[in-house]
Amino acid sequence: MLLAIDMGNTQTAMGLFDGDELVQSWRMPTDRSYTADEIHVRLMGFFKMYGLSLDAVDAIAFAGVVPQLSREWHAVADRIAADAIVIGPQTAAVTKLRAARPQAVGADRIANAVAAETFYGAPAIVVDFGTATNIDVIDEDGYYIGGAIAPGIRISMDALAARAAKLASVPLEAPEHAIGRDTEECIKVGAVVGAAAMAEGLVARMKRELGREDATVIATGGLAGIVADSTDAFDVVDGQLTIKGICEIYRRMQELG
Repeated sequence: MLLAIDMGNTQTAMGLFDGDELVQSWRMPTDRSYTADEIHVRLMGFFKMYGLSLDAVDAIAFAGVVPQLSREWHAVADRIAADAIVIGPQTAAVTKLRAARPQAVGADRIANAVAAETFYGAPAIVVDFGTATNIDVIDEDGYYIGGAIAPGIRISMDALAARAAKLASVPLEAPEHAIGRDTEECIKVGAVVGAAAMAEGLVARMKRELGREDATVIATGGLAGIVADSTDAFDVVDGQLTIKGICEIYRRMQELG
């Protein structure tokens, strides 16, 4: 089985695949202080919780933005005798990039682009609501060509609470109205409905630049479900898009030999 790992700045998403089938998925906080021992113990706990065996994992594929944790995950892979690959330069032969600086494109964005084309077709636009809000554009030939990066919803809310003395931190949830009735609801509107409106505006402009109003728009990331309640801009909400892309890249690498 393959364990696909998407190491974000805030959360680490994991998916266990048997061939193309997603057997189970988990999320845990991304803690830069974790050692291989701690990661190994957590993994054993997740697998035991669902009656799965860690011994069944024969490969681990990583996409991540936290280099020090990549080293620890490699150590875990060594312990369980699993092959390990990192999405990046070593997987360039099975990905399609037309960005100005392909080597600088984040591994999670590459995985999103591959999954979007594979499972939903091209052209496509992926809106990934995580620590940052990333928008990835895939042209009609299936190539990643660029996109946008904006501060994530939680970052924006935390910055507001830190910088504005009278505005406290509030729960991150979708408001019922576009007009907030009190301060807490106003903050939720600004954060969640504001993120939805930003996505709507950028997606509309990107479709025009592509010349393809029919581009499939896919929302993903840990906060996608919350934002999706506030907009009809998304054709698909797929919270597992990134790990599915990691699995597809691994499959292509295996075929390549």
